[in-house]
Amino acid sequence: MIEARASGDPFEALGDPNRRDILRLLSDGDKPVREIAAALPISRPAVSRHLRLLKEAGLVAEQAQGTRRIYHLQEQGMHAVQAYLERVWGDAARRFRLLAENTENTENTENTEYTRDKPPND
Repeated sequence: MIEARASGDPFEALGDPNRRDILRLLSDGDKPVREIAAALPISRPAVSRHLRLLKEAGLVAEQAQGTRRIYHLQEQGMHAVQAYLERVWGDAARRFRLLAENTENTENTENTEYTRDKPPND
């Protein structure tokens, strides 16, 4: 197996829809370039360039099988992206929940006080 050290930015690599499609294809299992290219509306050389960028970003790796290169998801790179997103969105979700809970309590208190002070409509 050929292992590549990540030298690129995984988020830059994820910025292209063709590369995201390649990752989706590889999530179903290892595939050669030919099979990946057959599933996409881009040329085989373009697929190879996208795979190179994904490999540099640490998101995919390749394994030589004779003259073919079989690509698969690189677990470490994918886990790093996942951990980053969970950390960022987890913090944001906690802050949002805290804000929503405090806003809800404030609105309920204000509405209760308003209706209590307001004379009934006849």
